[in-house]
Amino acid sequence: MFSTKNILSSLLLFVPISIAGHFLHWAEAVVFITSCLAIVPLAAWMGTATEEIAVVAGPSLGGLLNATFGNATELIIALVALNAGLVNVVKATITGSIIGNLLLVMGFSMFLGGLRYKEQEFQPVVARVNASAMNLAVIAILLPTAVDATSTGIDEATIQKLSIAVAIVLIIVYVMSLIFSMKTHSYLFDVGQENQLEELAAASLAGLPSSPNAENPEHSSEDLEPGEHKVNLPLWIGVLLGVTLLVAVESEFLVGSLEQATSELGLTSLFTGVILLPVIGNAAEHATAVTVAMKNKMDLSVSVALGSSLQIALFVAPVLVIAGFIMGQPMDLNFNPFELVAVAVSVLIANSISSDGRSNWLEGALLLAAYLVLGFAFYFHPVIEGIA
Repeated sequence: MFSTKNILSSLLLFVPISIAGHFLHWAEAVVFITSCLAIVPLAAWMGTATEEIAVVAGPSLGGLLNATFGNATELIIALVALNAGLVNVVKATITGSIIGNLLLVMGFSMFLGGLRYKEQEFQPVVARVNASAMNLAVIAILLPTAVDATSTGIDEATIQKLSIAVAIVLIIVYVMSLIFSMKTHSYLFDVGQENQLEELAAASLAGLPSSPNAENPEHSSEDLEPGEHKVNLPLWIGVLLGVTLLVAVESEFLVGSLEQATSELGLTSLFTGVILLPVIGNAAEHATAVTVAMKNKMDLSVSVALGSSLQIALFVAPVLVIAGFIMGQPMDLNFNPFELVAVAVSVLIANSISSDGRSNWLEGALLLAAYLVLGFAFYFHPVIEGIA
C-alpha cells in the first residue's frame, strides 16, 4: 500500500543518485531531475524537524520558528540561484511560490476537503487580515516595475535602491504581522495553537519515528495531554542541520544543471522558475495543508497556504533583495509585467473566495482552474532575454 511515508522514503534514494550523477558527469537533465526528486523528501524532513522543535518550544516561540523557517527550502534554492546570477529565475520562483500557495495548495485543500465535507469553515477575520497584507505585497512589488516602465533613463542601481527601501518596509510589516498574530491579537488566530503544532508535526510526514500520532493513528492530536508528545530535541536539531546542509548541496546541483537541463527538456526558465521549482520546494508543505483539510481542519489548512504566501511576499522576497545587494547581484523588485499580472490575478481570486470564511469543492476547483490557466500561459510564454 502506498503511503506518504513510503513514497518519501523511496525518494530519499535520489539523494545519493544525484550526488553520483554530479560527480560522474551524467547528462545535465538527469542531474536536474534527480536533484529535484531528492529535494522533495529533504524538504519534508526539514519541515518535520521544524515542527517537532516547535512543539517543544511552545505555541508562541513555536509559531515564530514556523514563521521564520516555513519556507527555508525555497529560500536556500533561491539564494543558490541568486549566487549563480540567475536573477530572473529567482524572481520567477517568488512569483510561483505566491500563486502556488494561493491557487494550487488552497485549491486542492478546498476541493478535496469539500468532497468529504459539504462545507468547511475557517476564520474570516484572519482571511481578511491576510488579504490586506497580500494587497500591500502586490502594491510593493508593482511600484518598482511601474517606476521603471514610466521613467526614461532610470538606471539599474536606482531601481535596486528603491527595491531595498521597499524590502525594508515589507520586513517591518512582516514583523508587525507576527506581533499582531502572536501577541496583541492572538485570540483571532487561536484555533488551538498547541494542537496545531502537534497536528502539523504528525501530518507533515505521516509515519516518521517520533510522531506518536503517526505510529498510533487511532490517537489523534486532540487526544494527547499537554506534554505527552515526547520529542527528542537534540535529535531533531541534528536532523534539521543535516538536512539543511543536504538541501544546500542538492540546490547547487539543481541550479548548476538548470539552464542546460531545461533546454534539453524543452522547458523555458520562466516556466521552471514559476511552476516547477516552487512545487518541488513546497511539496511536503502542500501535502500537509491538503491532509489537514481532509480532516476538516480548514482553519489550519488556510493558515498554512495563506501564511506561506505572506512569508514569501513579506519576508523571503525582501531578504533576497538585500542578499542580492550584498552578493553584488542586481536583484530587485522590478518583475516581468506578466508575472505581476499572474500574482495580482491570484491574490484577487484567492481573496474573493476566502473572504466569507467558508469553502466547498467548487471554490477549490475554481482556484485549481485558475492555476492551470496561468500554468499554460507560463508554459507557452516565450523565453525572457537575459534569464541568466
